[in-house]
Amino acid sequence: MASNNFRSFTVVAVIIANMIGTGVFTSLGFQLVDIRSGFALLMLWAIGGLVALGGALTYAELGAALPRSGGEYNLLRRIYHPAAGFVSGWISSTIGFAGPTALGAMTFAAYLSSIFPDGLSDGMRKLVAAALVIVMALAHATNHRTSGSTQLFFTNFKIVVILGFCLLALLVTNEPQPVNFLPQASDGAVLTSSVFAVSLIYVSFAYSGWNAATYLSSEVDNPQRNLPWILVTGTLIVTVLYVLLNFVFLYVAPMDAMVGQVEVGAIVAETALGTAGGQFVGLVFALLLISTVSAMSMAGPRVIQVIGEDYPALGFFGRTNRHGIPAVAIYTQTAVALTFILTSTFESVLVFAGFTMALNSSAAVLGVFVLRRRQPDLPRPYRTFLFPLPPLVYLTVMGWTLTFTLINRPVEALGSLAIIGSGLLFYFLTLRFQR
Repeated sequence: MASNNFRSFTVVAVIIANMIGTGVFTSLGFQLVDIRSGFALLMLWAIGGLVALGGALTYAELGAALPRSGGEYNLLRRIYHPAAGFVSGWISSTIGFAGPTALGAMTFAAYLSSIFPDGLSDGMRKLVAAALVIVMALAHATNHRTSGSTQLFFTNFKIVVILGFCLLALLVTNEPQPVNFLPQASDGAVLTSSVFAVSLIYVSFAYSGWNAATYLSSEVDNPQRNLPWILVTGTLIVTVLYVLLNFVFLYVAPMDAMVGQVEVGAIVAETALGTAGGQFVGLVFALLLISTVSAMSMAGPRVIQVIGEDYPALGFFGRTNRHGIPAVAIYTQTAVALTFILTSTFESVLVFAGFTMALNSSAAVLGVFVLRRRQPDLPRPYRTFLFPLPPLVYLTVMGWTLTFTLINRPVEALGSLAIIGSGLLFYFLTLRFQR
C-alpha cells in the first residue's frame, strides 16, 4: 500500500523553494547603496547561511523530539505554553506564510510586467498575482501525489535555471567587473558597521524558510531520522546557490547599474546577453517564483490545520479531504494572501513578515535550552551538533537584527508587536467561546 506521506526529497524541495524567492533576486541592489566591497557582500550571504544552518540544526533536535506538523505552533505550545503556540500559529497564518505568498506572487507579476514594452497596469499586476495564488491553492488541495509532484517539478526547475544562468553569464562575460572578492584591510570596519546590519535584514528575509520542514513533520516518513537530514541538506544547498548567484551578479554587472534596483537579475542578464536576453531572463525569473508561491501554499496551511485540531471552536480548520489534505486550511490561507495582494503594498508586507518571522523562529530556537532544562529525559533521536554554539549564533545575530529594526523602523516593528497582541486576545476569546 502506497504511503500518504511526503518523501524526504519532496520536503527538501519545500525548504529550497521556500528560501529561494523574492529576497535573493532583490536584495543586492539595496546592499550596494552603502557597501561596495565584494568580500563583504559575499560574507553577508555566507553569514546568513551560517545563521540559518544554526537555526536548522536546532530545529532538527526540536522537530525530532516533538514530531508533529505545525512548525513553531507545535514547538512553542509544548515548550512554553499553549498561548505561545497559538500566538505563533496566529502569526504564521496571518503574516508568516500568507505574507510571503503574497510577496512571491506580487514579485512574479512585477518580473512578468518587465518583459512587456509598456509593462502591466497596477490592476493587471494584482490580477496576475491573485491568479497565481489561486492556481497553486487548487494544485495543493487535491492529494499528496499531485502536491508533491508539483513542488518537485518547480523546485528542480528553479535549481537548473539558476545554475544554468550562472554558467551562461560567466561564459559570455569577457571582461569581468573589477571587484575584489578577497578580504581587504578596510573590510573589518565594514563587517562591524551599522550598514552591514541593515543589509543583514535583507539577507535574513532571503533565508527565511529553512524551517519549512517542521510544518510537515507529521507527513514525513520517519521524521525522527529524516528531519535533521532534510533541514541541513536544504539549508546548505540554498547557501551555496545564494553565494554563487551573488558572485555572478557582482562579476558580470557594474555595481552602479544595480544600486537601488529591484530587478537585479534582469540587469545582469541584459549586461551579459543584451536587451532581449534581459527580457528573457526576467520571464524565467518570474517563473522561478512560482515554486516559492507553491511551497508557501503547501506548508503554511498545516499550521492552521493543527490549530483546528487542538481547539474545538476552530475545528473546521482541521478538516481534511479523503486524501488527508487540509483543504479548508489551504483555502483560508489563500484568502488571507489575496487580501494582502489586493489591499497592501509590497514594502509593508515585507517589513511586517520579516520582523514577525524572526521573532517566531528566535523564540523556538531559545526553546532548545528551555526543553533541555525542563525535560532532560525526553527522547532526543537527534541532538544539535556542536551544541550550544548553533543556537547561540542564531540568537545573537537575530537579536542584533531585531533590535536594529526596532530602533530604525519603529512603526513597522511596533505594528508586528500589535499583531502578536491581537493573537493573545484571540486566544483568550477562543478559550472563552469553547466554555
